[in-house]
Amino acid sequence: MKDALTRLQKQLQRQGVRGNFTRRENLHLTLAFIGEYPDPYDVKDVMETIDFEPFDISLDGMGSFGSLWWMGLSSGGSGEENVRDEGRDAGDELKILAKHLRHALADAGIPYDRKKFSPHITLVRKPTMRAIPEEVLAELPRASMLVDHISLMRSERGKHGMIYTEL
Repeated sequence: MKDALTRLQKQLQRQGVRGNFTRRENLHLTLAFIGEYPDPYDVKDVMETIDFEPFDISLDGMGSFGSLWWMGLSSGGSGEENVRDEGRDAGDELKILAKHLRHALADAGIPYDRKKFSPHITLVRKPTMRAIPEEVLAELPRASMLVDHISLMRSERGKHGMIYTEL
């Protein structure tokens, strides 16, 4: 998936897009943004209570939030194997995972950004173009991966941008 995303970033650059491109090692999906919280072990304890069956996510469309361009994600696929006992389509698995994590954080009194969950991976901040080039939208990459765990990440501002470290 990271290969597909970095190829897309290079394609954007070939189309003349400039901006703050997310470095390959920083490409990630945020289920819940916690921000400043004094005890990461409390957060990890909550995360360990979240039980889920592994599922696939796939790249799914490109869009923007103001001056940020992103690649969307969807989960699950088609077919009987993706229907869960609860009657939910596996396409909802990513949103269900985020919802369960956010509820568990709230129950533990751990604050997080309560913006609506929108599954995406940031590609570029402050692009020099107003709109995503049509040539890019016409040839979006396809890629998928298995989600079998979630991680707590620390972000710190470094000399050359953000540095993300798995805790």
